[in-house]
Amino acid sequence: MTEPFSPALLLQQVLDTFEATPDPRLREIMQAAVRHLHAFAREVGLETDERRAGVQFLTAVGQISDEVRQECEMLSDTLGLSSLVETSSTPDGATLRTLTGPFYAPGSPPREYGASMVERDDGDPPAVISGRITGAGGAPIAGATLDVWQNASNRLYAIQDPEQPRFNLRGIYRSGADGRYELRTIKPVSYTIPDDGPVGKMLESTGRHPWRAAHVHFLVQADGFLPLTTEIFDADSDYLDSDAVFGVAPELILDFSRGEDGVHRTTFDIMLRAA
Repeated sequence: MTEPFSPALLLQQVLDTFEATPDPRLREIMQAAVRHLHAFAREVGLETDERRAGVQFLTAVGQISDEVRQECEMLSDTLGLSSLVETSSTPDGATLRTLTGPFYAPGSPPREYGASMVERDDGDPPAVISGRITGAGGAPIAGATLDVWQNASNRLYAIQDPEQPRFNLRGIYRSGADGRYELRTIKPVSYTIPDDGPVGKMLESTGRHPWRAAHVHFLVQADGFLPLTTEIFDADSDYLDSDAVFGVAPELILDFSRGEDGVHRTTFDIMLRAA
Protein backbone atom coordinates (compact mmCIF):
# COMPACT_ATOMS: atom_id res chain seq x y z
CA MET A 1 0.00 0.00 0.00
CA THR A 2 1.68 3.21 -1.18
CA GLU A 3 -1.24 5.57 -1.57
CA PRO A 4 -1.56 7.99 1.38
CA PHE A 5 -4.63 7.76 3.56
CA SER A 6 -7.80 9.45 2.43
CA PRO A 7 -11.51 8.94 3.23
CA ALA A 8 -12.02 7.71 -0.33
CA LEU A 9 -9.25 5.12 0.02
CA LEU A 10 -10.66 3.89 3.33
CA LEU A 11 -14.14 3.61 1.86
CA GLN A 12 -12.86 1.58 -1.08
CA GLN A 13 -10.92 -0.74 1.24
CA VAL A 14 -14.07 -1.47 3.23
CA LEU A 15 -16.19 -1.97 0.11
CA ASP A 16 -13.60 -4.39 -1.30
CA THR A 17 -13.95 -6.67 1.72
CA PHE A 18 -17.55 -7.40 0.71
CA GLU A 19 -16.77 -8.24 -2.93
CA ALA A 20 -16.57 -11.97 -2.22
CA THR A 21 -19.98 -12.12 -0.51
CA PRO A 22 -21.72 -15.13 -2.10
CA ASP A 23 -25.22 -13.65 -1.88
CA PRO A 24 -25.39 -10.78 -4.41
CA ARG A 25 -28.29 -9.09 -2.62
CA LEU A 26 -26.43 -9.13 0.70
CA ARG A 27 -23.35 -7.73 -1.06
CA GLU A 28 -25.44 -4.93 -2.55
CA ILE A 29 -27.02 -4.03 0.80
CA MET A 30 -23.77 -4.12 2.79
CA GLN A 31 -21.82 -2.03 0.30
CA ALA A 32 -24.61 0.53 0.01
CA ALA A 33 -24.89 0.72 3.81
CA VAL A 34 -21.15 1.36 4.10
CA ARG A 35 -21.22 4.06 1.40
CA HIS A 36 -24.10 5.90 3.06
CA LEU A 37 -22.63 5.50 6.56
CA HIS A 38 -19.30 6.97 5.49
CA ALA A 39 -21.06 9.76 3.60
CA PHE A 40 -23.13 10.57 6.71
CA ALA A 41 -20.02 10.78 8.90
CA ARG A 42 -18.32 13.09 6.41
CA GLU A 43 -21.42 15.26 5.92
CA VAL A 44 -21.87 16.04 9.63
CA GLY A 45 -18.17 15.97 10.51
CA LEU A 46 -18.78 13.22 13.05
CA GLU A 47 -16.45 13.49 16.03
CA THR A 48 -15.00 10.71 18.17
CA ASP A 49 -17.18 11.32 21.22
CA GLU A 50 -20.29 11.50 19.01
CA ARG A 51 -19.46 8.18 17.37
CA ARG A 52 -18.96 6.61 20.78
CA ALA A 53 -22.26 8.06 22.00
CA GLY A 54 -23.96 6.50 18.99
CA VAL A 55 -22.43 3.11 19.77
CA GLN A 56 -23.54 3.40 23.40
CA PHE A 57 -27.06 4.31 22.26
CA LEU A 58 -27.31 1.27 19.97
CA THR A 59 -25.90 -0.94 22.73
CA ALA A 60 -28.60 0.32 25.11
CA VAL A 61 -31.28 -0.32 22.48
CA GLY A 62 -30.17 -3.94 22.26
CA GLN A 63 -29.82 -4.44 26.01
CA ILE A 64 -33.35 -3.30 26.86
CA SER A 65 -34.99 -5.42 24.15
CA ASP A 66 -36.70 -8.71 24.99
CA GLU A 67 -39.54 -10.90 23.67
CA VAL A 68 -42.15 -8.29 24.62
CA ARG A 69 -40.24 -5.04 24.29
CA GLN A 70 -38.66 -4.68 20.86
CA GLU A 71 -36.68 -1.47 21.23
CA CYS A 72 -34.85 -2.06 17.93
CA GLU A 73 -38.18 -2.20 16.13
CA MET A 74 -39.27 1.02 17.85
CA LEU A 75 -36.07 2.73 16.75
CA SER A 76 -36.77 1.74 13.15
CA ASP A 77 -40.35 2.94 13.56
CA THR A 78 -39.51 6.32 15.09
CA LEU A 79 -36.96 7.06 12.36
CA GLY A 80 -39.60 6.44 9.70
CA LEU A 81 -37.67 3.51 8.23
CA SER A 82 -40.37 0.93 8.96
CA SER A 83 -43.08 3.05 7.38
CA LEU A 84 -40.93 3.77 4.32
CA VAL A 85 -40.18 0.09 3.69
CA GLU A 86 -43.70 -1.19 4.32
CA THR A 87 -45.66 1.44 2.41
CA SER A 88 -43.21 1.36 -0.49
CA SER A 89 -43.78 -2.37 -0.90
CA THR A 90 -47.55 -2.03 -1.37
CA PRO A 91 -48.56 -3.67 -4.67
CA ASP A 92 -50.40 -1.46 -7.16
CA GLY A 93 -54.11 -1.29 -6.41
CA ALA A 94 -53.88 -3.07 -3.07
CA THR A 95 -54.76 -1.65 0.34
CA LEU A 96 -51.81 0.27 1.75
CA ARG A 97 -49.31 -1.71 3.79
CA THR A 98 -48.30 -0.19 7.10
CA LEU A 99 -46.50 -1.14 10.28
CA THR A 100 -46.78 -4.42 12.13
CA GLY A 101 -45.35 -2.68 15.17
CA PRO A 102 -43.64 -4.24 18.19
CA PHE A 103 -46.81 -5.54 19.88
CA TYR A 104 -48.00 -8.20 17.46
CA ALA A 105 -48.17 -11.68 18.98
CA PRO A 106 -49.06 -14.83 17.04
CA GLY A 107 -51.55 -17.30 18.42
CA SER A 108 -54.68 -15.18 18.78
CA PRO A 109 -57.88 -17.21 19.11
CA PRO A 110 -60.31 -17.73 16.22
CA ARG A 111 -63.53 -15.74 16.60
CA GLU A 112 -66.86 -16.05 14.83
CA TYR A 113 -68.24 -13.52 12.36
CA GLY A 114 -69.40 -10.48 14.34
CA ALA A 115 -68.00 -11.75 17.65
CA SER A 116 -66.40 -9.45 20.18
CA MET A 117 -62.70 -9.56 20.95
CA VAL A 118 -63.25 -7.67 24.21
CA GLU A 119 -62.44 -10.04 27.07
CA ARG A 120 -62.38 -7.41 29.82
CA ASP A 121 -65.15 -4.84 29.97
CA ASP A 122 -63.66 -1.51 31.03
CA GLY A 123 -66.77 0.44 30.07
CA ASP A 124 -65.21 1.68 26.83
CA PRO A 125 -67.29 2.91 23.88
CA PRO A 126 -68.17 -0.18 21.81
CA ALA A 127 -67.29 -0.33 18.13
CA VAL A 128 -68.03 -2.51 15.14
CA ILE A 129 -65.65 -2.78 12.20
CA SER A 130 -66.92 -4.45 9.05
CA GLY A 131 -66.07 -4.58 5.41
CA ARG A 132 -65.40 -6.68 2.36
CA ILE A 133 -62.20 -8.36 1.19
CA THR A 134 -61.71 -8.51 -2.57
CA GLY A 135 -59.13 -9.16 -5.21
CA ALA A 136 -57.94 -6.62 -7.75
CA GLY A 137 -60.95 -7.19 -10.00
CA GLY A 138 -63.44 -6.74 -7.16
CA ALA A 139 -64.23 -10.44 -6.76
CA PRO A 140 -64.88 -11.41 -3.12
CA ILE A 141 -62.24 -13.44 -1.31
CA ALA A 142 -63.85 -16.11 0.85
CA GLY A 143 -62.04 -17.61 3.82
CA ALA A 144 -59.48 -14.86 4.23
CA THR A 145 -58.13 -14.58 7.76
CA LEU A 146 -57.94 -11.27 9.59
CA ASP A 147 -55.62 -11.30 12.60
CA VAL A 148 -56.70 -8.18 14.51
CA TRP A 149 -55.16 -6.52 17.57
CA GLN A 150 -55.34 -3.21 19.41
CA ASN A 151 -54.53 -1.62 22.75
CA ALA A 152 -56.93 -1.28 25.67
CA SER A 153 -58.12 2.01 27.09
CA ASN A 154 -55.31 1.90 29.68
CA ARG A 155 -53.09 2.43 26.62
CA LEU A 156 -51.47 -1.02 26.85
CA TYR A 157 -51.69 -4.09 24.63
CA ALA A 158 -52.51 -7.40 26.28
CA ILE A 159 -48.97 -8.68 25.75
CA GLN A 160 -47.68 -5.68 27.73
CA ASP A 161 -50.15 -5.92 30.57
CA PRO A 162 -50.31 -9.01 32.82
CA GLU A 163 -53.57 -7.75 34.34
CA GLN A 164 -55.42 -8.05 31.02
CA PRO A 165 -56.73 -11.41 29.80
CA ARG A 166 -54.15 -12.90 27.46
CA PHE A 167 -56.31 -12.51 24.36
CA ASN A 168 -58.05 -9.25 25.22
CA LEU A 169 -58.59 -7.18 22.07
CA ARG A 170 -57.03 -9.87 19.90
CA GLY A 171 -58.70 -12.28 17.53
CA ILE A 172 -58.63 -14.03 14.18
CA TYR A 173 -61.70 -13.60 11.97
CA ARG A 174 -62.62 -15.10 8.59
CA SER A 175 -64.39 -13.58 5.63
CA GLY A 176 -67.58 -15.25 4.42
CA ALA A 177 -68.43 -16.50 0.94
CA ASP A 178 -69.28 -12.92 -0.04
CA GLY A 179 -65.90 -11.67 1.23
CA ARG A 180 -67.48 -9.86 4.14
CA TYR A 181 -66.20 -9.75 7.71
CA GLU A 182 -67.36 -8.13 10.91
CA LEU A 183 -65.88 -7.80 14.39
CA ARG A 184 -66.80 -6.11 17.64
CA THR A 185 -64.26 -4.23 19.70
CA ILE A 186 -63.83 -0.83 21.40
CA LYS A 187 -63.33 2.58 19.82
CA PRO A 188 -59.56 2.91 19.37
CA VAL A 189 -57.54 4.83 21.95
CA SER A 190 -54.30 6.78 21.51
CA TYR A 191 -51.29 5.59 23.47
CA THR A 192 -47.61 6.28 23.97
CA ILE A 193 -44.94 3.94 22.74
CA PRO A 194 -42.65 2.89 25.64
CA ASP A 195 -40.55 5.99 26.26
CA ASP A 196 -38.56 5.02 29.36
CA GLY A 197 -35.64 3.64 27.35
CA PRO A 198 -33.08 4.88 24.85
CA VAL A 199 -35.65 5.52 22.09
CA GLY A 200 -37.71 7.61 24.52
CA LYS A 201 -34.60 9.58 25.45
CA MET A 202 -33.93 10.18 21.76
CA LEU A 203 -37.47 11.52 21.31
CA GLU A 204 -37.19 13.77 24.36
CA SER A 205 -33.80 15.18 23.41
CA THR A 206 -35.06 16.03 19.92
CA GLY A 207 -38.29 17.66 21.11
CA ARG A 208 -40.59 14.89 19.88
CA HIS A 209 -43.52 13.22 21.64
CA PRO A 210 -44.13 9.44 22.00
CA TRP A 211 -47.85 9.37 21.11
CA ARG A 212 -49.49 7.19 18.49
CA ALA A 213 -52.80 8.09 16.91
CA ALA A 214 -55.68 5.76 17.86
CA HIS A 215 -55.68 2.73 15.58
CA VAL A 216 -56.44 -0.96 15.04
CA HIS A 217 -54.01 -3.41 13.42
CA PHE A 218 -54.86 -6.00 10.75
CA LEU A 219 -52.88 -8.88 9.30
CA VAL A 220 -54.88 -10.24 6.36
CA GLN A 221 -54.02 -13.47 4.57
CA ALA A 222 -55.69 -15.61 1.91
CA ASP A 223 -54.54 -18.50 -0.27
CA GLY A 224 -53.16 -17.27 -3.57
CA PHE A 225 -52.79 -13.67 -2.40
CA LEU A 226 -50.00 -11.58 -0.92
CA PRO A 227 -50.35 -11.06 2.84
CA LEU A 228 -51.24 -7.58 4.02
CA THR A 229 -50.37 -5.83 7.26
CA THR A 230 -52.23 -2.56 7.71
CA GLU A 231 -53.96 -0.28 10.22
CA ILE A 232 -57.02 1.92 10.43
CA PHE A 233 -57.11 5.20 12.33
CA ASP A 234 -59.96 6.98 14.10
CA ALA A 235 -60.68 10.32 12.43
CA ASP A 236 -61.41 11.80 15.88
CA SER A 237 -57.96 10.90 17.20
CA ASP A 238 -55.25 13.31 18.25
CA TYR A 239 -51.79 12.92 16.72
CA LEU A 240 -52.97 12.07 13.20
CA ASP A 241 -50.52 14.67 11.91
CA SER A 242 -47.70 13.79 14.30
CA ASP A 243 -47.86 10.04 14.88
CA ALA A 244 -44.62 9.04 16.63
CA VAL A 245 -43.89 6.25 14.15
CA PHE A 246 -45.19 7.94 10.98
CA GLY A 247 -47.84 5.26 10.49
CA VAL A 248 -50.83 7.40 9.49
CA ALA A 249 -51.95 7.64 5.86
CA PRO A 250 -55.02 9.64 4.76
CA GLU A 251 -56.63 6.64 3.05
CA LEU A 252 -56.57 4.72 6.35
CA ILE A 253 -58.34 7.40 8.43
CA LEU A 254 -61.95 6.37 9.03
CA ASP A 255 -64.97 7.84 10.78
CA PHE A 256 -66.29 5.77 13.66
CA SER A 257 -69.90 7.00 13.55
CA ARG A 258 -71.89 6.70 16.76
CA GLY A 259 -75.33 5.16 16.32
CA GLU A 260 -78.44 5.62 18.46
CA ASP A 261 -77.49 2.42 20.28
CA GLY A 262 -74.18 3.98 21.36
CA VAL A 263 -72.11 1.73 19.11
CA HIS A 264 -69.48 3.33 16.90
CA ARG A 265 -69.37 1.79 13.42
CA THR A 266 -66.95 2.02 10.55
CA THR A 267 -66.42 0.24 7.25
CA PHE A 268 -63.00 -0.86 6.06
CA ASP A 269 -62.87 -2.58 2.68
CA ILE A 270 -59.64 -4.42 1.92
CA MET A 271 -58.14 -5.25 -1.45
CA LEU A 272 -55.47 -7.95 -1.81
CA ARG A 273 -53.19 -8.62 -4.75
CA ALA A 274 -52.65 -12.08 -6.21
CA ALA A 275 -49.35 -13.71 -5.29
